[in-house]
Amino acid sequence: MIKMKPCNDNIVRALHLVEEMIELANQGDAEREDVGCGILYGVIRDSAYKIKQLSEKERAAHIKKGWWKAECDTSADGGRPARVTGE
Repeated sequence: MIKMKPCNDNIVRALHLVEEMIELANQGDAEREDVGCGILYGVIRDSAYKIKQLSEKERAAHIKKGWWKAECDTSADGGRPARVTGE
């Protein structure tokens, strides 16, 4: 199991959350029956892209600082690396 710093794990988790949010927004938008739902899914989608932008910016900052290792981008646990405690 891959270990990483908790701060990097949280960025990875945010990026996974973004994927789920975009999937929900797309499915909800396709299945909606009124305008109110369209607004809701639009807000979810917009929020997801904003979170993605911020997460990728922070990931780049961690790479530049040398805090991000290649292992942070992959894992054998479905994309959820194990957390390192005590750092």
